[in-house]
Amino acid sequence: MKKIDFTIMCVFLLLISCTGKKHPAQWVKYENNPVLGGGELGTVFDISVLKEGDVYKMYNSWRPKRSIALSVSTDGIQWTTPEIVLPPDESTGWENDINRVAILKKDGEYHLWYTGQARDSSWIGYAISADGIHFTRQSDRPVLSPELAWEKVAVMCPHVNWDEQEGLFKMWYSGGEQYEPNAIGYATSTDGLHWKKYEGNPIFSADPAREWEQHKVTACQVIKRETDYLMFYIGFRTEDYAQIGMAKSPDGISGWVRYGENPIIFPTPDEWDASACYKPFAVQDGDRWLLWYNGRNGNLEQIGLAIYDNPQINF
Repeated sequence: MKKIDFTIMCVFLLLISCTGKKHPAQWVKYENNPVLGGGELGTVFDISVLKEGDVYKMYNSWRPKRSIALSVSTDGIQWTTPEIVLPPDESTGWENDINRVAILKKDGEYHLWYTGQARDSSWIGYAISADGIHFTRQSDRPVLSPELAWEKVAVMCPHVNWDEQEGLFKMWYSGGEQYEPNAIGYATSTDGLHWKKYEGNPIFSADPAREWEQHKVTACQVIKRETDYLMFYIGFRTEDYAQIGMAKSPDGISGWVRYGENPIIFPTPDEWDASACYKPFAVQDGDRWLLWYNGRNGNLEQIGLAIYDNPQINF
């Protein structure tokens, strides 16, 4: 073996011994962000994505229309113009504006939970559709309301999973102040309409020792894995400066451990998301992950994409 080859090998082995593991993949922002919003559409924010076959369905909050809308894509990048699937209903008194949606498909039906807002407060409602476009509200009353001290005046930002083994809908939601809620709670339901809040709420709160999320944590997505639950969430350093991080838990309720390299997505100065990065939603796409989020610059929010080029999230 040549001396130079031996030196290179020694350096390589030294690097491995120092790191102890392969360096994890990083979330990389799509170079042509944003992928939806702006222009004539205005602010599009806080989304939930459903993948059916080769088609992505993005249920988004369309602020100028005060409605939930649907955009469709085959690559996660090029999206159709939003089509309203659930407009506000001022007659109920609690959903003059609707936004911040969760979507899942179960037994051939599309189940949609959404945030209704009126009178400086927020509630969560529920609607069902046979085709994913025409939704029928299941009640003229909210299915979740702010009732506890920590929830203050608002419950919003639902994310819902169906647990087949337990026969339960599981909801993670945000509660607190109206402008930006403060912490994350948990509730369960057998029918999607009647919910029981977890007695130990909130289950996930800001950590004052971590500057990037010292103020608030909100608007999570939770994915059940083989041995744990993975959470993507917003961390607020201040009321107006937000970034995105990850945490994991053995049961989706307790024992949360933050990812050591949080935040994973943060504002890029002088770009479309320079002011804040909000509401993550990730989907595995073959041997990579796609994560959409809404970025803000000033008062305008649009949807962008970040890519994790690995089938397994190293956390």
